[in-house]
Amino acid sequence: MRSTLRPSLLIAATTALALLAGCAGKAEPEYPQRELQSLNATTEVTTLWRERVGKGLGEAGYPVAPAQDGDTLFAADGRGLVEALDANSGNSRWEVELDTPVSSSLTAVAGSLYLATRNGEVLSLDQADGEVQWRARVTSEVLAAPQANQQLLVVQAVDGSVTALDRANGDERWVYNGSRPSLTLRGTGTPTVIDPVTFAGFASGRLVTLENSSGQPLWERRIAIPQGRSEIDRLVDLAGQPVLTQDGRLFVTSYNGRLAALDARSGEMQWSRELSSYHTPILVGDFLFVVDEASHVIAVDAASGSEIWRNESLEGRALTAPAFATDHLVVGDVEGYLHLIDAREGEIVGRTRVDGSGIGVRPLTDRRRIYALANDGTLEALELRP
Repeated sequence: MRSTLRPSLLIAATTALALLAGCAGKAEPEYPQRELQSLNATTEVTTLWRERVGKGLGEAGYPVAPAQDGDTLFAADGRGLVEALDANSGNSRWEVELDTPVSSSLTAVAGSLYLATRNGEVLSLDQADGEVQWRARVTSEVLAAPQANQQLLVVQAVDGSVTALDRANGDERWVYNGSRPSLTLRGTGTPTVIDPVTFAGFASGRLVTLENSSGQPLWERRIAIPQGRSEIDRLVDLAGQPVLTQDGRLFVTSYNGRLAALDARSGEMQWSRELSSYHTPILVGDFLFVVDEASHVIAVDAASGSEIWRNESLEGRALTAPAFATDHLVVGDVEGYLHLIDAREGEIVGRTRVDGSGIGVRPLTDRRRIYALANDGTLEALELRP
């Protein structure tokens, strides 16, 4: 039987292993949560509206991140409620109660809303009214947002499989079974899908490019190599989503491994640096931003991998993956704060609290606007005021 660990449970697991090894005294987490320091804010945020989406993400903390298409936001709770809201006012346009709990992030594209469930179902809903267009079954539970190109919906499940479904009707086109170690993070990578190929990262530390016509691998590269004595030390999951640029570069993070840049056509490594992260990085111009396992926020030069700045003031606060709004990075934390970071200088320039239940999924941003979903289902729309 294979085991999985949520990133948030790694500290507890590491402590347990230390105790089993006979360590004396009270074990401390590797990255204790830092207290927030007083802030001279130069950027303010104004709340535009605030609504509650169902019962929230639940105790298991499923990563049910919202999605946006045009002027409509789509959000769900862990129990199966799905709601469409006007992005400008927060008014509900429709809501439906599914007969199964939602487990994945949402994807909204071309009039359809895609999501997946704990029992391995993938659903397509009509964006206009929430009506189920089709259902399909994949190999196991899905936590990553389904990813679409013009013909396919590609779904990565927690057992390491990648399934391509026909976007029109949900029919299975192909399945690729990636290798999976005995212990992994509780989560999977999210594939990046374009018309000809899919880029998928696995818990084995490997990145694979799959041909979308057949599901056959074109090339495979190892990003991270398991090292250390314990199973925790040997985790090398590619738990984020590869970032693909228009000029054909791929940026990939790995846990206990590297931040790497590769040529998307050949898989040739362009540069890499030691950095442990289970989050998706974000590329803005020549800057690549990443949140590492310690919740340090780091900016690197996308061309060389050289570090530009590092902010360690939020260490241990279980930050979300970063989002970008105007000139700011936006991250949520375990106590429900949103932090605004100057993207060029790396200084925190603003902060607001959404809800004390915490923020576990990446905020959505639309130019100056931020949509943050708290773990209890509070969905808040905010606007930056420099």
